[in-house]
Amino acid sequence: MFRASVLRFFNKNNEKYSFSGSKRIRKCSSDSKSLENKVDPGIIVTSRQREIGLVGINRPSVQNCLTDDLALKLFKEIERIEDDPSILVGVLHGVGGTFCAGHDLNQINEQTFSKTSSGLTRRILKKPFVCAMNGYCVGNGLELALMCDLRVIEDSCILGFLNRRFGMPLIDGGTARLPAMVGLSRALDMVLTGRHITAREAFEMGLASRIVGNGTAVGQAVSVAISVGKFPQKSLMHDREALYRSAYDSPSFSNSANFEIDTITPEIIEEAISGSRRFAEGLGKGGKFHDIKKKPIPSWEEEEIAWEKKSRANTDKSNYGGHNSIITGYP
Repeated sequence: MFRASVLRFFNKNNEKYSFSGSKRIRKCSSDSKSLENKVDPGIIVTSRQREIGLVGINRPSVQNCLTDDLALKLFKEIERIEDDPSILVGVLHGVGGTFCAGHDLNQINEQTFSKTSSGLTRRILKKPFVCAMNGYCVGNGLELALMCDLRVIEDSCILGFLNRRFGMPLIDGGTARLPAMVGLSRALDMVLTGRHITAREAFEMGLASRIVGNGTAVGQAVSVAISVGKFPQKSLMHDREALYRSAYDSPSFSNSANFEIDTITPEIIEEAISGSRRFAEGLGKGGKFHDIKKKPIPSWEEEEIAWEKKSRANTDKSNYGGHNSIITGYP
């Protein structure tokens, strides 16, 4: 019910901004007579769905192109999610039917290439993030998507390093992440030619995690985030760290395997033993996932459930006794 309501909410809000292919192409620039002296600076919007934190780029007048200032605001909100212990998973998205069409070409300056301007993209995020990719996801907008752990992409989304046409280099970690995801050959093809990549091709090469219908990327990304957040987090974060180290930093298989076991902590062991006992009691059997995480309920309802279980147990015991008497024939 919750997931369905989320999907309906985002579908409703994105309906009038639905992406329609090449008919809505706009330049990544605020250079226009009609916008002269009225440049939209854009804002970063945030919201929350229980343990899921959403961060959105809101500058639809230029396909959510970033400026240096807007990028810094975006990074601050992402860092806020990283530092909030009550938020387990983040969702990165764009407002208005497109994710991000790169950096605003009319706002390029020396500061854009500063080592401190985009430090967030040059490291692994502290928490899992899911990116909702729709409309245009190009240039350093695509690099932002690569920064996330998982990518949910809509059918009509267009990807690529279109910045190649203007001599703009990749500076937000794209050359570090892309080869590990799709292989060197495909990475070179995308970066050197700057060609468009369709959503289907992105999914087939492993760049996108899920491919979904138009208008559903944000809602589906929230659903994916919920599915990640419901699991025991200590072991999940351990495995995530081990995977990233294996992909980017490990010199050998044995080094990766040793790191995997050497980083097991007493807290992870305790979580694993507790989870195993819950499985023995019937949780998650038959491959079920929906009931893994206990839903928060008020104390009075817990007391009522406990009373009902106790009453049911007494009733079952009584019925079993009468049934047993009938079977044996004894009074």
